[in-house]
Formats: sequence, structure tokens, C-alpha cells
Amino acid sequence: MSTPNIAAKAPIAVEVEAGKNYWWCSCGLSKKQPFCDGSHKGSAFSPTQYTADKTGQVWFCACKHSKRGALCDGTHKSL
Repeated sequence: MSTPNIAAKAPIAVEVEAGKNYWWCSCGLSKKQPFCDGSHKGSAFSPTQYTADKTGQVWFCACKHSKRGALCDGTHKSL
């Protein structure tokens, strides 16, 4: 299994809109963190779709090791 690049050791706050899809970078190589810019091409990684259930701020994982997928679960604190 491939290990993702750690883009940052802190989550990234983003204002999201209910019903809108966001494509979270799972490889850690995107220059548009926390979102995908296609840098994963040719690797074992692919972006993860996140659909906002409500409008407001969410914290996207930037360490790429969260057990909650696109959203931060605090794993960065132990890396």
C-alpha cells in the first residue's frame, strides 16, 4: 500500500456549500490543498469526493492520514 505525502500537519478550514461536491486530494501532492489538482496521476491514489451536507466551515485533513477520509480526525497530532 502506498503512503500519502503529508501536505501539512494541521487541518485546512474551508467554507462549503450544502449539496456541493468537493474533490479532496488523497495523495498530498496537490498544489491546491486540500483539493485535487491532478498531481496523483500515475500513482495509486485518486481524489475523494466530499459532498457537503450543510453550508458552513469544515476542516479538511491535510496530513492525509485521517480515518474520516477528507475530514480531519486529529491524526496529525501523532505524526
